[in-house]
Amino acid sequence: MKRAIVIGATSGIGRETALLLAAKGYRVGIAGRRADRLEEAAAHYPDRMVTEVIDITGDDAGQRLLSLIEKTGGMDLYFHASGIGFQNVDLDEAIELSTVTTNGLGFTRMVGAAYRYMAAHGGGHIAAISSIAGTKGLGAAPAYSATKAYQNTYLQALEQQACIRRLNIRFTDIRPGFVGTDLLNGLTGYPMLLKKEKVAREIVWALEHRRHIRVIDWRWRIVTAGWRCIPNFIWRRLPLTAKTKKD
Repeated sequence: MKRAIVIGATSGIGRETALLLAAKGYRVGIAGRRADRLEEAAAHYPDRMVTEVIDITGDDAGQRLLSLIEKTGGMDLYFHASGIGFQNVDLDEAIELSTVTTNGLGFTRMVGAAYRYMAAHGGGHIAAISSIAGTKGLGAAPAYSATKAYQNTYLQALEQQACIRRLNIRFTDIRPGFVGTDLLNGLTGYPMLLKKEKVAREIVWALEHRRHIRVIDWRWRIVTAGWRCIPNFIWRRLPLTAKTKKD
C-alpha cells in the first residue's frame, strides 16, 4: 500500500485529491487547519485515512508533518495543496503579507521538510499545486502571482538539486487554471472555470504518469503558451481583473 500525505485537505482540490488517492488504495495522511473538516473527509475511508491539524504558517508545522508521516506509516507521496489568494488592486499590505507568508514561507517550510525526509528515507514523489498565475505578473493579484512563480522556480530548483545529489525524488508541478473553489468566492468573470472534481482527476493522472509539469486543462495550456509570447508593453495594458459579485 502506497502512502500519501496531503497538506491542505480540508476543502477544494486538496480534499478531492485525497479522497481519490484513498479510493485507489493509498493510505493517506491529511492535514489542514480545521479538525472538523479533516475528520469529515477521513470518515469516507476510516481504514485508510489519518489526520493531523497543521497550520503551515506555524513554527511547529514541520514537526507536525513528521507526526502525520508516522501515523501514516511513512510517505511515498507528498502533495501540497495548501495556499491562499486574493485580488488586491488596492495593494492592501495585510493581504500581500498574508499571501507571502502562506504561499512563500509556509510552502517552503513544508516542501523542504518533505524533501529532507525523502532524502533520508530512500526517495519519493513531491507534488504541489501552484497555478497558471505564475506564468506572468497579474496586476489584480500581485502577491498571489508572484508567490506562484516562486513555487514554480523552487520546485524546479529542488528537482535539479535532487538530480545533482542523485536522490530518488521526483517532482510534479500542478498548474491549474481558474477553479471553482472557496478561493474564488465572491468573484465572477473568470473564464473557462474548472470543476474541482475534474482537476483532482487530472492531478491523479499526472502523478501516476510522473509528469514534471501539468497545466490543467488543455485550454489553459494553450492560453498560458500565448501569455508567454505577449510582449511586456502589451501585457501591462491588459485588464485582467474579475468582478465582485453583487447581492
